[in-house]
Amino acid sequence: MNEKSIPRSALHLPPLPDETAVREALARARALVDRKILVLDDDPTGIQTVYDVPVYTDWSQKTLCRALCEAGSLAFILTNSRGLTAPETAAVHTEIARHLAAAAEETGRRFLLVSRSDSTLRGHYPLETSVLRRELEARLGCRYDGEILMPYFREGGRLTVGNVHYVETGELLVPAGQTEFARDTTFAYTSSDLTEWCAERTGGAYPAESVVTVSLEELRAPDYDGITRKLLSVHDFGKVVVNAADDRDVEVFAAALFRAVAGGREFMFRCAAGLVRVLGGVERRSLLTRSQICPDCPGRGGVGGLVIVGSHVEKTTRQLQCLLENVPETEGICFDASGALRPGGLAAEENRVTLAAEAAVRAGRTAVVYTSRKVLRVDSGSSEENLDLSVRISGAVTAVAAHIGVRPTFLVAKGGITSSDVGIKALGVRRAWVLGQIAPGVPVWRTGEESRFPGLGYVIFPGNVGDVQTLKDVVSVLLGH
Repeated sequence: MNEKSIPRSALHLPPLPDETAVREALARARALVDRKILVLDDDPTGIQTVYDVPVYTDWSQKTLCRALCEAGSLAFILTNSRGLTAPETAAVHTEIARHLAAAAEETGRRFLLVSRSDSTLRGHYPLETSVLRRELEARLGCRYDGEILMPYFREGGRLTVGNVHYVETGELLVPAGQTEFARDTTFAYTSSDLTEWCAERTGGAYPAESVVTVSLEELRAPDYDGITRKLLSVHDFGKVVVNAADDRDVEVFAAALFRAVAGGREFMFRCAAGLVRVLGGVERRSLLTRSQICPDCPGRGGVGGLVIVGSHVEKTTRQLQCLLENVPETEGICFDASGALRPGGLAAEENRVTLAAEAAVRAGRTAVVYTSRKVLRVDSGSSEENLDLSVRISGAVTAVAAHIGVRPTFLVAKGGITSSDVGIKALGVRRAWVLGQIAPGVPVWRTGEESRFPGLGYVIFPGNVGDVQTLKDVVSVLLGH
């Protein structure tokens, strides 16, 4: 646990293998496995590397049958479990597993199940995948041999080298356990070495020395046969930590993984968005333009946009300040979160802020609704109580999108819980379509016809992504600057 921050430029890694050869090996291996890839996303940001895929916001058997059978290699199921308590999360994942098992039997389709979570290691782990494993093994008669742990996410500067997971901060790579994310009020942790993090999170059930690791040296050799043998040796839901500092590392691993699956092994995945894109065979493409996100912008009659900021991480606060100081068409409206500590306080503040935001949008300005920047905590310090407080505040601030009396030209939500509440609770989205990304790691939905604002370009901006300019840049693109 004594890892140190290092300059990005000081990171000396083995050379990457030939790109064409890796792509060919991956294509051959993928052809061996006919599975739909279902991604359970604990907040709406996991689509930040993909496009032209559906996102469902419920997990009924009917929905899961549709997800398994529709065209395409990938489908996302939004659980929003990062905003749930541990008992709620267990109940949700039990229900998902039961419905998924029934859907698989009804359709005859096989799947690879991915539990996509935070690239800075926050979330209900190992609870979610443990529940899924237990229920699916009992209902389908299958056996999960291993669990792949791979929080790599290039767009957010999340790399794993020597088993240590780093968060790129400016010119430095900072061990994840030393970042503000590790001090999360609900999902705090101390370890940056993923083998030790696994032991920490599982309460010692999977000691660090029992964790199988795949090194950059193996990936860049590339030693497909050796990595495949490692995967074939895993049993009893053993943990596999995969290092990665480049997309090609992920591609080499995926080729070995598909070989192991074709050899009869079953794996579950706890990963960030980097692995999802490669598993789904989604090629990279350019960032979205204003006309692709809101094609009717020129004809909106001067109506403004709406930005809702709930994330409290320091990065978000700096981005918010940069936006308000540099984009004159914006109007900042602070939502005083301290109302949560007074009876009726949240409802009164919600009403005040909604009226102010509506007036701004009607006047052609972009309303930027943001929670007061001080993080409120329950005196007892209980993680469950603090999560409940955060959820209640998020529910009130995101209700602005549900009650505003005018359709904005575009909508941006900043933060995982915030963006989920806006999409599901405020807008009533049941199925959205992923258009792509407006900035690296910042995805965009096209809302479904069933939603409050059908066909709206909805930007889902993770709290932990981008530099100080990124939020300003995103809103500037939407405004046609």
